[in-house]
This record gives sequence, structure tokens and C-alpha cells, in this order.
Amino acid sequence: MGKEPVSEQFFIDKLAASKDHFERALDCKHTEFDDLYPYMLEHPQFFWYKRYVAWSELLTVVSLCEELTFSWKELFTTQQVAYLDSRVMSATVLDFWFEKNDSKEHAQR
Repeated sequence: MGKEPVSEQFFIDKLAASKDHFERALDCKHTEFDDLYPYMLEHPQFFWYKRYVAWSELLTVVSLCEELTFSWKELFTTQQVAYLDSRVMSATVLDFWFEKNDSKEHAQR
């Protein structure tokens, strides 16, 4: 019995999960990364590293979607697509990923 080919929907679902993971890391909310390194929670650099790992994961899935010519940009705002296209996790990305930081959606996460 052979394996099914991986579908575009599979990658889009993974992309949505990676986006959520990155956004939870930005908000300093719990992610599975916290479970992997519980002893690190006491170190100030942990949150920077957690964000870096989540950003790298997001870039990896975006890169795969690009390579496979899957539509991925619809999951993001225009500004977020620009950040992802630049591939650099800068202070601007960290500060302005959520274009409307006071929105109800952001506050309820």
C-alpha cells in the first residue's frame, strides 16, 4: 500500500499552524517549544530564541509553498508578506507583525 501524495491543503494547514505558532511566540504565549525546554523559561533570552525558532519554521513552510507553487499569501496581510519575502526577523517584524495591535482578534488570542 503506497502513501498518498502530499496535497496543497496539507501545506496550507501547516502554514496556518506555523503562523499561529509564530504569533503565539510574539505574544509570549505558550507553545510546544515551552514544553521542549521548560528549564529555559527563567532565562531572558528564551523568548527571543523562541521567536527565532518560530520565525524559522514559518519561513521554511513558506519556502516550500513557494517552491511547490502553492498559494500561501492569502493567509497574511500585505505587510506580513513583505516581511516574509525579506526573510529577516527584524525589530520591525516583531513590533509591527500585528498591524492592528488593539484589535479584538489580537486581544483574544
